[in-house]
Amino acid sequence: MRLTTLAIAVLLTLRSLAGVIVLEGQYQGKNLFIQNPFSEAGVGFCVFEITVNDQIATDEINSSAFEVDLANFGLKVGDAIVVKIKHKDGCTPVVLNPEVLKPKSTFDIVKQSVGSDGTYTWTTTNETGELAYIVEQKRWNKWVKVGEVMGNGKPGEHTYTFKVTPHSGENTFRVKQVDLTKRSRYSEPVKYSDSSVAAVTWGPTKPKDVITFSSATLFEIYDQYGNIVKRGYAASVDVSTLKKDLYYLNYDNKMGETFIKR
Repeated sequence: MRLTTLAIAVLLTLRSLAGVIVLEGQYQGKNLFIQNPFSEAGVGFCVFEITVNDQIATDEINSSAFEVDLANFGLKVGDAIVVKIKHKDGCTPVVLNPEVLKPKSTFDIVKQSVGSDGTYTWTTTNETGELAYIVEQKRWNKWVKVGEVMGNGKPGEHTYTFKVTPHSGENTFRVKQVDLTKRSRYSEPVKYSDSSVAAVTWGPTKPKDVITFSSATLFEIYDQYGNIVKRGYAASVDVSTLKKDLYYLNYDNKMGETFIKR
């Protein structure tokens, strides 16, 4: 009886002195590798328990390095996963490849189009993690972000939609994702024109307080050093706070027009 009580007391002491490393992400079909130092006392190893989505892992952890076989938990690629590495006080295990739980951009475009009402639709397959699709529009010789739609991140086909705001003339759109590698993965561009969208005009060329557009438009204002001082989507823009100087204006599908703030 005394041994049982002592064992419980030791266990409770161990747990009270323990730390927990928590890894969250999505299952990508790969296992975790953990470097496991000796405990501070020099007896036994640092890690004493691993759980995956609150299920105890049965992997052999009493070694200087071990593998957590995530395939044992019936996970599908893209499933949410929480790994808890419980360790003794005074030592810290090292997860050698935590990036395997981070989603990667692997999507393939099945089809995409922009409908007559301006709805951009794209269908994907081969997703392996929840990543945002960033919708971009080609304007002023560069790609401009115009919206974002969260990806499903699971295998199979998924269809997404986003209502775009076209400028006059021919428009070009695409979607992209950026994962932990910081490299972007793009769809092919898709073209769209709306004959009902008239070309935008503006004035005055020497404004004191306000520049007015003939209709609401996306715009950017640069100073002479290439710094953006104003940007937005509106039918007019307040320039009263700008210092007196020469500025460059991008709007609609036009770029590099100038005005002098007076």
